[in-house]
Amino acid sequence: MTSEASSSDKTPSFEMTWGSSTSSGYCSEEDSDTEFEQYFTARTSFFPKTRKPNVTDNVKKDEQIESGKQELTTAEILQKVKEYNSKINSNLFMNMNKDGSYTGFVKVQFKLARPVSVPAPKKGGPDAGGRRASGVKRRTSFYLPKDASKHLHISSRTSAREVIEALLKKFTVVDNPGKFALFERSERHDQVYLRKLSDDERPLRLRLNAGPNEKVLSFVLKENETGEVNWHAFSMPELKNFLLILQREEEEHVKQIVQRYTLARTRMLEALSGSTPG
Repeated sequence: MTSEASSSDKTPSFEMTWGSSTSSGYCSEEDSDTEFEQYFTARTSFFPKTRKPNVTDNVKKDEQIESGKQELTTAEILQKVKEYNSKINSNLFMNMNKDGSYTGFVKVQFKLARPVSVPAPKKGGPDAGGRRASGVKRRTSFYLPKDASKHLHISSRTSAREVIEALLKKFTVVDNPGKFALFERSERHDQVYLRKLSDDERPLRLRLNAGPNEKVLSFVLKENETGEVNWHAFSMPELKNFLLILQREEEEHVKQIVQRYTLARTRMLEALSGSTPG
């Protein structure tokens, strides 16, 4: 756990700590001469499972949490910080700065359906295999563990966009931050609501106003879905590897279907051989 920042610098600082056992394991066929990105597929399918319609897709604007947008006086902020710190059962406290800003922790849960790209592990010197000399930047892509999460130590001035960039930097993800979006998640009246944060919203302000209860407010990192997948946003190696993954899944599905019908045929033949005429 990192120590709490007390700097009054206006530039938001990102002091990050691990929030869960997020595996960083991945494999890379660095010895291969192909420039394809190597994928470690920790999921059973390239496509996310079809989900049932959720009330989060129809959340109304008037039900969104607006408290984080309220401008508070320094005295009001100080009072809220004291109330917040009195409710938590850990040392993830919020702290006031002399300039009226405050710092604290936000927990972000990862809900990514697609793999993320990181720099490939370095092997050998700068001229190993002549790859670096050729100007080809190799990357390794893998799926983050399901329900992984991370705590970030941020400022009240830190924007949602900066939170995304800090998360990607912590995991050394080289994908465009524009591919991701930060959502606030809340549970009300036995229903779950999701709202996409704009780039300039301040997550720590939302956290302070909502309090430490994760059911009232939590943060989720997801793909920045705008409808259909924008395949043009992916690099050529990424697209080629997606095709390879699809081919492997297709072959696996075909294998399962053949096995199923083979088993059914075998059982039918056994039933026929054991039956008596008439």
